Amino acid sequence: MELRFEFDAVNKILLARPEGRLTDESFAEVYGAIRKYSTATDARAGIFDFSSVTEFAISAETVRRWAKQEPAMPDATARPRIIAVKAPSGFGLARMFQIVGAGTRPLLEVVHTVDEALAALGIQSPHFESLE
Repeated sequence: MELRFEFDAVNKILLARPEGRLTDESFAEVYGAIRKYSTATDARAGIFDFSSVTEFAISAETVRRWAKQEPAMPDATARPRIIAVKAPSGFGLARMFQIVGAGTRPLLEVVHTVDEALAALGIQSPHFESLE
């Protein structure tokens, strides 16, 4: 699995884009990297784009376990985060993550595309630049 991060410094939005096969192990890597980059950039919002994931080889138990953990991005009651995922299996897992983690992530939304995520945040002209 490959993982890319971009940041819109104007709107302070972190964009994470995992690519390839998502497994229990790689999900843990994604979670840790989101924590690192969201803290380093002091992002006010996060979009996690899973549209380039080719296989969701992650267990429901792993999704539930991580949803119960402290949110990867700090200040979950004030900083919206949106998961964008097209694949039906990935969308279902993202919704499970949202439902199980609702108590600690009240502003988490699940949508199908990054365009929907940007619209939910009220952003019309993002300025994303690579963090790597």
